[in-house]
Amino acid sequence: MEFISKCTADTISNAAQALIDGHLVAFPTETVYGLGADATNEKAVSRIYSVKGRPVGHPLIVHISSINKLDQWATEIPDYAIKLAREFWPGPMTLILPRTDLAKSFITGGQNNVGLRVPDQPIALALLKRFEGLGGKGIAAPSANRFGAVSPTTAQAVGQELGDYLDSNDLVLDGGQCSIGIESTIIDCTSDIPKILRPGTITKKMIESLTMIETKYIVKIEGIKAPGILESHYSPRAKLVLDTFPLAGEGFIALREHETPKGAIRLACPATSYEFANILYKSLRKGDELGLGKIVVYPPELDGIGYAILDRLTKGSSENKN
Repeated sequence: MEFISKCTADTISNAAQALIDGHLVAFPTETVYGLGADATNEKAVSRIYSVKGRPVGHPLIVHISSINKLDQWATEIPDYAIKLAREFWPGPMTLILPRTDLAKSFITGGQNNVGLRVPDQPIALALLKRFEGLGGKGIAAPSANRFGAVSPTTAQAVGQELGDYLDSNDLVLDGGQCSIGIESTIIDCTSDIPKILRPGTITKKMIESLTMIETKYIVKIEGIKAPGILESHYSPRAKLVLDTFPLAGEGFIALREHETPKGAIRLACPATSYEFANILYKSLRKGDELGLGKIVVYPPELDGIGYAILDRLTKGSSENKN
């Protein structure tokens, strides 16, 4: 595994060639770091599952460079999905659409749908464009962590998570701290109305105001597989507990307005919900690095991104950890 801290045009080209050659490349997006492979290379994609310890058949998101590449991977695209893509791509939004023959079952988990996203991060976009310039079609990239664990928002976190599993030909592109810090909104676009499978920074209100269509949150999903929708996910090693009083020696994360109880170890005190999202995973990792047994979190209110934060915390605090 090679860390690349200065992502020049040459190093981006080398990383794109590494993907073409069947190796893995971890790279930054605006949400979290992804672990990338050529989405048309079954052997390379199988290494993603092996490195992450990810259950076989759990689908992967395919990253493309622009909306102009959408019809290579998806068919039967509804008008509202085109509106969403034009408005929010590049950006933290994944669309689930009926797949073309390019999207094989090893990417889709055996489903007839594929998840697609255009990331809003300079290194990610440069890598995608160079990869496509070499003949690549798309980069499959789940979060660059072991399955079920806290997603990485820095290259250093990628190394901590996957350093023992990546080989000498794999690369990690260091783009600093991710600007958003939680995963993309996933929207099922396979029916007449958009359905939010995983909340994120593209909110229900934003989707409805653009499409003029009432949008549903899907709390329990029957027959649909998508990243990050299992009941237990995003879990630190420490026991994660919501809305209880932290005792001495326990970690504590809350908005700045909440005082730190005596003896509790303050891991973060963000001023806003967006800052809360940005530092959440980094703060959970800090608690694990300190060897804390329990981390108590007071989630922000359910306004916009607050719903996505609560989703991650609820899954991270599940007793049924993977």
